[in-house]
Amino acid sequence: MSDAETYDPSAYGRDIAGDYDDLYGAIPDTDVAVACLAALAGEGPVLELGVGTGRLALPLAARGLEVHGVEASEEMLGELRRKPGGAEIPVHVSSFDDYALEQRFALVVLALHTIYGLPTQERQVRCFETAARHLRPSGAFVIEASLLDIGAFRAGQAVRPRFTSAGQVELQVHRYDPVSQHLDWTNVHLSDAGVRLNSGRNLYASPHELDLMARIAGLRLRERWGGWSREPFRADSTRHVSVYAPSGALT
Repeated sequence: MSDAETYDPSAYGRDIAGDYDDLYGAIPDTDVAVACLAALAGEGPVLELGVGTGRLALPLAARGLEVHGVEASEEMLGELRRKPGGAEIPVHVSSFDDYALEQRFALVVLALHTIYGLPTQERQVRCFETAARHLRPSGAFVIEASLLDIGAFRAGQAVRPRFTSAGQVELQVHRYDPVSQHLDWTNVHLSDAGVRLNSGRNLYASPHELDLMARIAGLRLRERWGGWSREPFRADSTRHVSVYAPSGALT
C-alpha cells in the first residue's frame, strides 16, 4: 500500500495524548507564539489545525478570541475537553487537510511542523487549498515548520536536541531519504520519570515547496520570519513562521 492509503491521522494523538502535556509543556516559546498569533488574528475568529490539547487554542481563547479547532484524534480532544475552557472550543474531528466548516476565519494556524505529517505532496497541497477556502478575504494562513539541517546528517541519520528544561530533555533521532524526502523520526524523552519514546514518519517540504503549494491554492507569501518573535529569516534559521494571504489581498 502507499503512504496515503496507510495514513492514520489519529495515530499520533492516540499514542501520546495522555502524556502530551507532561512531555511538551516545556516548549519554550508558547507565550510568544500566542502573542504573535493574537496580533495577526485581530478580532478573529481563529481556526487551529491539529488543535491537540489546546497549547495555543486555550490561551488565545483566554485573550477573548473566538477559537475553533480541527483535530483527528479523539484522545487528544478528550484531553482538551478536561481542561478549564476546553469544552467551550468547537472542534471538528477530521484530518487537517480534509474538513468543511461553514464559518470563515481571520486566521488559520498550523504550528509545530505538523504540515509534514501529511504523507504525500498531494495531501499537503490539499491542506493549503482547504485552509484557503476557510479564510476571509483579508485573512491569513500561518504555518510554523522546522528546517532540515542537511549538514547534520551522516549516512542519512542525525541526532539533535529538541528542547530542554530543568527536569527533562528530548532528543530527536532522524533518518532521512533525500530521494523521497521522507523523514523518519524517534523522539527520546528523558526525565526523572524515565524514558519515553514516540516515533513517526514525515514528508519534508522546503519553504520554497510550501510557497508553491500556497500558489496552487491561490495564496501568496506575505511574511516569513525565523520564529514567533518575528526575527529575520536567515541562512542559519532552524525553522520558519510563514504567513500566507489570499492572492487578491496582496494586489
